[in-house]
Amino acid sequence: MITTPSTNGKNGIATPPASPLDRRHDVLCISSIDWDFIWQGHQEIMSTLAAQGHRVLFLENTGVRSPKFSDLPRLRQRLRNFWKGTGGFREERPNLFVFSPIVLPLPYSRIARWLNRVWLVHSIRRWMRAVGFARPVVWTFLPTPLAHELIGHLDPALTIYYCIDDLASSSPEARRITSSEVAMFQKADLVFVTSEKLRERAAQASSHVYFFPFGVRFHSFEEARLAPREAPADIAQLERPIVGYVGGMHQWIDQDLVVDVARRLPHVTFAFVGPEQCDVSRLQACANVTLLGGKAHSSLPGYIREFDVGIVPYRLSDYTSNVYPTKLNEYLSMGIPVVATDLLEIRRFNADHGDVVAIAPSAEAFAAAIERTLTAPQAGHVARRIEVAKTNSWQSRIAKMSALIDEAAGNRSRAEGRWELRLKRAYRLARRRTAAIVAALAVTYMVLFQTPIAWELADPLEISEPPQPADVIVVFAGGVGESGQAGGGYQERVKRAVDLYRDGYAPRMIFSSGFVFAFEEAEVMRGLAMANGVPPEAILLETNATNTYENVALCNKILLANGWKRILLVSSPYHMRRAVMTWRRSAPGIQVTATPVAVSQFYIRDGAPSFEQLRGLLQEYAAIALYWWRGWA
Repeated sequence: MITTPSTNGKNGIATPPASPLDRRHDVLCISSIDWDFIWQGHQEIMSTLAAQGHRVLFLENTGVRSPKFSDLPRLRQRLRNFWKGTGGFREERPNLFVFSPIVLPLPYSRIARWLNRVWLVHSIRRWMRAVGFARPVVWTFLPTPLAHELIGHLDPALTIYYCIDDLASSSPEARRITSSEVAMFQKADLVFVTSEKLRERAAQASSHVYFFPFGVRFHSFEEARLAPREAPADIAQLERPIVGYVGGMHQWIDQDLVVDVARRLPHVTFAFVGPEQCDVSRLQACANVTLLGGKAHSSLPGYIREFDVGIVPYRLSDYTSNVYPTKLNEYLSMGIPVVATDLLEIRRFNADHGDVVAIAPSAEAFAAAIERTLTAPQAGHVARRIEVAKTNSWQSRIAKMSALIDEAAGNRSRAEGRWELRLKRAYRLARRRTAAIVAALAVTYMVLFQTPIAWELADPLEISEPPQPADVIVVFAGGVGESGQAGGGYQERVKRAVDLYRDGYAPRMIFSSGFVFAFEEAEVMRGLAMANGVPPEAILLETNATNTYENVALCNKILLANGWKRILLVSSPYHMRRAVMTWRRSAPGIQVTATPVAVSQFYIRDGAPSFEQLRGLLQEYAAIALYWWRGWA
């Protein structure tokens, strides 16, 4: 069932009792276009609400499909918009703020959606706190899964879904949005639609559906119509009569139809005012078709005034059967006749307002309708067209929408005043926070312990150089660079030092460790080296160091006392970066060659890292930061 407070009888638009807008809402608009895109109802409604005193955050399009190569200019503009704002936010005009987020362009990927939602919710909440934005009314033009998640986590005072297109039929990938849109119909407190077919579909899932086709900024067109005539330079030079079109040059324009009609009317100039959004080579090849490009929305009335006829040459498709052409009322506001293809919404428009638009089902009929209008204009039709446009003004539309919003917000506020609902809302928010924490922990666990990313992050800690002749082999023990506990790994380090000694790279070695358990670790290391054939006179001990900085400082004293300048440094592979940095800072005169153990038992790479291995790697990074802060490295 469709709720209809009252109806104006002729056009079937839901019209609640007129009332002044008593409340000033904070509004979050989840838009299906960017702010700088062709001016449409999205910008018109939000700028009007901002002018009325509502604070509006306009979230630019987050997508209903994956980007194509043709979207690169739009993506480039999004990056510019992000950087020219503060964290992507900018104040476009008083009370109206625009957020140009950088998101992963994969609207149906669960991982991408989760990452986008976390980033967007965090950014929006931080901005809301900064400006004192209250619990907002969410006005969404998108029914995507991401829009659902934003609404769920921002807990709006009211949710409005303005269904302006059949998004599912706009592209093959966008068909996946169907179930999500049905859920949005059910979730939204108010559903506004722009066509009869959209209303029929929405009414199957919601009892709060209202018919609001896009309107026209009537006062702007009226001012241009009554002002002294001064045509824009580019259209002033065109030969008359002029048949014109305003709007995006998109895939839904029937270019074959236009070319056929233009060839049938060689004495007529066809002028298209709007940015190119698809291949328009067929129109460019036609001698009496002129493409004037995109223009500022404020200049459109001046162009339309120069038209002798306005046209809506859309292809017939599932998508256009749901389209209410905004340009229709713009043409009529200037009093010019309109010829259109046989669109369902044009037929409904004529049924509501009389046959004010000429409908042509074929190229031959289209050309004939234009010719008939040019050669035999009928008196009194100009005033009738203007009157029809006036009844479809944005001022009237937004006033009716605002009254519905105030009523719905009041009803919901009264309902939420009951303690049971407040308690349920608190539990709901707590569950969401708990779910978010659990999800974050699960993702963190999967990334750290089920992927090789930890080993990739560990690689910068490694330094390994070919051994070269040196004065002494310096071996750090005490667990540094591994578990953080003394005793780990000393055997493999002794083995590495013994191999270097046997290969003749240095005639002596220093074992540095101040750890004592049952025995001094340095003594144990000397005994192990001697058992492997190293003579006792080739071994020196440093038995006081308790950390890497002390290892370096105390070993350096031994080196300076003996006049030794070149060392082979032996330690854990992932401790080597910190050890070398410490040597370079504390003993820059020593030539250090990093020769870590080749295979560390603690750091054995057998798939994803263990918790102990990950902790050791994190300790290394933390220790490097600490050493840098203290001036040791």
